[in-house]
Amino acid sequence: MSLPGGWELVLVVLVIMVLFGAKRLPDASRSLGRSLRIFKAETKGLRDDSDTTVTDTTVTARQEPLPPVDPTQPRQP
Repeated sequence: MSLPGGWELVLVVLVIMVLFGAKRLPDASRSLGRSLRIFKAETKGLRDDSDTTVTDTTVTARQEPLPPVDPTQPRQP
């Protein structure tokens, strides 16, 4: 699939202008811009939340070491 050339873009712009009209086109593009801005902010927020979750769940080292395990002794519950 190739990218549209010059004539295809002109045709698409003309079809959009006929469908929406020249007066409603700026409002439609403004609404699209707002929607994209909100979408971008939400995805950035989700990305920040996932980064925070990873740092919050890191395992910290114990203060005192565990005693050595003797394999000949039975396990205690």
